[in-house]
Amino acid sequence: MTNSEEYLYRIQPTRPAMLKEGPSEEEADLVSKHFAYLQELTASGHVLLAGRTQNDDPSSFGIVIFRAESKAAALKVFQGDPAVAGGVFQGELFPFKIALTGELSD
Repeated sequence: MTNSEEYLYRIQPTRPAMLKEGPSEEEADLVSKHFAYLQELTASGHVLLAGRTQNDDPSSFGIVIFRAESKAAALKVFQGDPAVAGGVFQGELFPFKIALTGELSD
């Protein structure tokens, strides 16, 4: 991607009990669509990193670091996330700049 900028969006479940009690059928469907959406954006070179904390209390959150051509394009990516659009996750979008990276190891 030429002339792209980095962004980060942070998401949290709108119903934190989903993490302990399990998702409803609708929540599970939207989370599945969310994951497929991020896989597609990763394959196309937009998403650089996506993941979530492993705790199951209300402080749990996920992040997506990605590239977009503009703030408007970044907002479209964030708002286009099926779990955000469907109200399963709430979140915030931030301009972001990666300063250091390292290789992942198992």
